Amino acid sequence: MGTWDVGPFDNDTAADFCGDLDEAAAGEREGIVRGALTRVIDTVNYLEAPEAEVAVAAAALVAAQCPRGEPADPVYGPEELLPDLSGLRDLARQALDRVMTKPSELMGLWGESGGATWRANVRQLQSVLLPQPPGEQLSLI
Repeated sequence: MGTWDVGPFDNDTAADFCGDLDEAAAGEREGIVRGALTRVIDTVNYLEAPEAEVAVAAAALVAAQCPRGEPADPVYGPEELLPDLSGLRDLARQALDRVMTKPSELMGLWGESGGATWRANVRQLQSVLLPQPPGEQLSLI
């Protein structure tokens, strides 16, 4: 696991995903984020760590556009402007739910290494992604 910290962008796989977003045409970025989320949601059996790491980063990008959402990592997050990802809010939450459900390699890896802070960060993302209250405004990152 090429991981250096507990944040959603603090691993090689997430950093590569954000680089791929930067290299993609502007009109393709939403589809790339959507694909990362749906691949994890659709995984019925064992969820491999790299897919889960990408999904956590994708969910963090969606959450970053929500009130109470943390901005994407300024170093390892995407540099290019992302489209409105608000339509992916429910998918992002579902993807995080799947990452946190066995069998999930990433959850197991963090369980082996005392990942209480990592789990708390994922739970915070899940909280930010809860259904949008009336009148809540999203912001583009």
